[in-house]
Amino acid sequence: MSAARTEVEQWDVVDVSMELHSPGNPFDVRPRAEFRLDGSHGGRTRHEVEGFYDGDGVYRVRFMPEEVGTWAYRVTGPDGAPLAAGAFDCVPASGDNHGPVRVRDERRFGYADGTPYRPFGTTCYAWAHQPLGTQERTLAALGNASFNKLRMCVFPKNYAFNAAEPTRFPFERHDDGTFDHTRPDPVFYRHLEAQVVALQRLGIECDLILFHPYDKGRWGFDRMDAEADERYLRYTLARLAAYRNVWWSLANEYDFMREKTMDDWDRAFATVARYDPYGHLASIHNGTRMYEPASLALYDHHRPWVSHVSLQHWDVQQMRQWRSEWSKPVVVDECGYEGDLPFRWGDLTAEAVVDTFWTGVVLGGYVSHGETYLRDGDAPIWWAQGGDLVGESPARIAFLRQVVESLPDDVAPLDDDRRHSAPTLGIEGSVYLQYFGRHRPAYRVVELPDDTDFSVEVIDTWTMTSTPAPGTYRGPSRVELPGTPGIAVLARAAE
Repeated sequence: MSAARTEVEQWDVVDVSMELHSPGNPFDVRPRAEFRLDGSHGGRTRHEVEGFYDGDGVYRVRFMPEEVGTWAYRVTGPDGAPLAAGAFDCVPASGDNHGPVRVRDERRFGYADGTPYRPFGTTCYAWAHQPLGTQERTLAALGNASFNKLRMCVFPKNYAFNAAEPTRFPFERHDDGTFDHTRPDPVFYRHLEAQVVALQRLGIECDLILFHPYDKGRWGFDRMDAEADERYLRYTLARLAAYRNVWWSLANEYDFMREKTMDDWDRAFATVARYDPYGHLASIHNGTRMYEPASLALYDHHRPWVSHVSLQHWDVQQMRQWRSEWSKPVVVDECGYEGDLPFRWGDLTAEAVVDTFWTGVVLGGYVSHGETYLRDGDAPIWWAQGGDLVGESPARIAFLRQVVESLPDDVAPLDDDRRHSAPTLGIEGSVYLQYFGRHRPAYRVVELPDDTDFSVEVIDTWTMTSTPAPGTYRGPSRVELPGTPGIAVLARAAE
């Protein structure tokens, strides 16, 4: 970006580049920039942003303007010497640009412009490390699905059914196979950024996993020291924080990384909070040690730098308890995957996954998808490598999303078990979405107000059909049901 004034959309990326000769390790040089918006009433918005080395003698500073107006910027080197200066006009966002996702209250998310956002996510941990053809198929599959969040890793995976050697890594590699943690690989990061942008164009939030335990000493990324962790985090944030669709997941199954302590995770969170000037969503995801004694308890999700709760747990019936415990939005990012792998977490039926999604959502939370079908030959497995979606749950998750997004934005779980005999999402006196799970009732009595007429639909979550019940209903109402599992009832007050 030159010093000439340029127009940039709100929540889009300003990229200021400059050439600079620096003796020694060029990654040790971090330009700093001040972006300033002068308000019409004497107010002033000011952000400081750290830059990064992008290879070939080029340094960059990236910035996401969150307010409309004329911004001025000034870039300086570590010694305070001026490197670049200029200005740009930030114009209102357009089209599908709603800004970054924020936490609205203890249950809900929403885009920065006020548009509601409900996460319906999926998982492709190492898709960006696969051959380009597989990555293109992954993006095509996502474009045909309804997922609006994707969990993915920065580091490659060394795990069951996913042990191929990537072509590039986040750090430069020596001839002996070791890595120089003081020298990130700009080529790797440019590709990662391109895939983050590709997700953004599909309307998908990128839940970026910064650390994970699936290395097992092969590359050593799971056991870097504190200094290397900090350098890696600062470089990653400098490059990626300006993209509006980024979330930070500090780790996947953090409690399996035995070399890290709670102090290490506190320090990592503090680094993210310090060097992300936009306050992107940040969480940390547990493994199964949460089932062990209290001495191995979960990370403290009450901490102010944790925006929402990201859990691994198979029983979403506990959603009400989790919401009450942390008073933050709860996303069960791993409840088990639809597939046929020989592991307890990877052999769920599609019916079980769909039931988990409906249960978790109606109880006031959110659930993420994954798919683990072992296919012929070397076909990629979605949960790790992406490729093609072949399961039966994605279409039914899309149907659930359609149903939920047809409801008013302020629907909430109605936790009064004495009044509602099944998990219910709604607004008292206006709308009720009740889900009966794996039960197979021939009918249910739905408690409705005595003074309002309601229309009722019987929803089959598996066949993805909605059948209007005859007539209107008020007061305690018997609703005939088909006697099959996976049935919901949606009652809406008459206009």
